[in-house]
Amino acid sequence: MQQHSRLTMLVFAAAVVAAGAPARTLAADAAKEAATAATHANLAANSATLKDAQMHLHHVVNCLVGPTGDGFDANAGNPCKALGAGAIADSADAATKKKLTTAAGKAKAGLAASDLAGAKQAASDVEALLK
Repeated sequence: MQQHSRLTMLVFAAAVVAAGAPARTLAADAAKEAATAATHANLAANSATLKDAQMHLHHVVNCLVGPTGDGFDANAGNPCKALGAGAIADSADAATKKKLTTAAGKAKAGLAASDLAGAKQAASDVEALLK
């Protein structure tokens, strides 16, 4: 009976540890997040309306900054939800983080554009940075 109790306690302890593990340690993939952001930058650059371009630029920002990052908008949708905490947060390399941060800034500038041409240009710049 005592051995059964120890086994039960070990299983319980393992379950508690697993339940408390942050999501980013379970599925962080900065490269896939950046690639998804690049795809949405391309979609924004080829959009026919400002509304569509801004939607895709929101996806770019969300993939790059992640749910706790500056500029994240849950209402816009997050195509990188299952990939990690955002490409910037999930990147270990300082040069990559800098490039991704620059891309996020350009995407935010595209979101602020009041015309389709400006949004599309920002999206093209972001796509070039991410490729």
